[in-house]
Amino acid sequence: MFAFALWDNKNRSLTLVRDRVGKKPLYYGWAGNDFVFGSELRALSAYPGFLGEINRDALALFLRYSYVPAPLSIYKNAYKLMPGAMLTILPGDISKRTSIESLNRKIEFYWSARQVVEKGIMQPFGGTEAEAEQALHELLKDAASSRMISDVPLGALLSGGIDSSTVVSLMQANNTRPIKTFTIGFSQKQHNEAEFAKAVAQHLGTDHTELYVTDREVLDVVPELASIYDEPFADSSQVPTYLISKLARTKLTVALTGDGGDELFCGYRRYFRGPLIWKASRALPKFLRHSAAMILKAFSRSPEDRLSKIAIDMMAENILDMYINRISAARRPELILKKGAEISTGFMEIAQGIDIPDVAQHMMFLDMINYLTDDILAKVDRASMAVSLELRNPILDYRVIEFAWQLPPYMKMDTKQGKLILKRVLERYIPTELIDRPKMGFGAPTSSWLPGPLKDWAEALLSEERLKTEGFFESEVVRGFWAGFLSKKYKYHHILWNILMFQAWNEKRNRDIPSSLIH
Repeated sequence: MFAFALWDNKNRSLTLVRDRVGKKPLYYGWAGNDFVFGSELRALSAYPGFLGEINRDALALFLRYSYVPAPLSIYKNAYKLMPGAMLTILPGDISKRTSIESLNRKIEFYWSARQVVEKGIMQPFGGTEAEAEQALHELLKDAASSRMISDVPLGALLSGGIDSSTVVSLMQANNTRPIKTFTIGFSQKQHNEAEFAKAVAQHLGTDHTELYVTDREVLDVVPELASIYDEPFADSSQVPTYLISKLARTKLTVALTGDGGDELFCGYRRYFRGPLIWKASRALPKFLRHSAAMILKAFSRSPEDRLSKIAIDMMAENILDMYINRISAARRPELILKKGAEISTGFMEIAQGIDIPDVAQHMMFLDMINYLTDDILAKVDRASMAVSLELRNPILDYRVIEFAWQLPPYMKMDTKQGKLILKRVLERYIPTELIDRPKMGFGAPTSSWLPGPLKDWAEALLSEERLKTEGFFESEVVRGFWAGFLSKKYKYHHILWNILMFQAWNEKRNRDIPSSLIH
């Protein structure tokens, strides 16, 4: 994991480089006549001459995805370098003040997720399932052991799921003393994996620490999220991610995580639901498909419920459109915004025209070049760096990624479950009964937090006067969402969390940046 700038003193050139999957951030742009770059957007915004003008098109994308997808940032004149990319700035670029659009056309990719996927499909693993399992086991063992090299205290974040349990198993097998593991729990049973993590820790014999999150701790963290995440970010698991990082930091400075297992080995529910809907809808003539979708929409309670989502899936022209619908918080951001429209993003351009016959694999590829980088890895990096904890990801070793894409789909999933080959690796260390359960994820119970301990905080950020004064959102629409949610008639907590995270971030921005630079 890396993001660095290399200065060539002889040629007077600057090259910016980012790691293969985007574990570390790298921003760049213009501040007046100066080219600026850094690992934090706040560093650029603090530079003299930087104009903090909100990119309302990026805001539209944020409302849909819960993050601003690369290469955009929330500011018009600042961009994120794409994963696996290099950008070289020459003296002429500085003297002529070459536009960002022109600079972006010079970007070179030293590693391409698309090429990895295409090569893996064209040249699949030719061995047996047992041979594939052994090869994956060896790769993961090496990836984990190489990330355990440290001269400071080291441990792991353990959720009790397949991915983190695999990493912890490999670590403990390679260590003579109990490794330190950490888990966050919730009182809401549907969000709580702590009991499963505890069982895994006891079986492996780790030195385990768990913390159950109270309403008070949530209240203390939420106002800090705008500072932690640097630009608007609204994956609600940002709260437990920060809290578990803070907990781990009390005893160590480096920890391993299991991030990446879902995207590489088929762990999300959408990899099962999406293909079923796609196959069923493609079996219908187009006019019948659209008629069925209209009927579903008529019975849906809101634009955000499951029936509405299935209806949009049925009308999708391609898998990319269906995928975007599947991961959207807001499906029509333009109805919420006063100005701004969705534009094409980096992952859409990379995905254009790719031929992946298996629908689930196609969705996994889209997650790898979008959701993994701009949501999962951004969430983990910002939360851990806020408490000076270094997190390392063995499953995202590029050799593991390349091998995973060589595996045929049947080695990863059947009709009911995913991660088949990863489970078989884990079963070398842990009994099946400890891991054979439905996926829970690492979400946070915002649906109970917002009408409960966070209600006053949310009400202040969503006040009609404030919304009208700031001018980003249609106040009547947002107030309608809030009223419908509080009445328990509609499940609007996802889109409300997105709006609240922008409002909180913008409030902090207004405090930190001189008013003359705010647009």
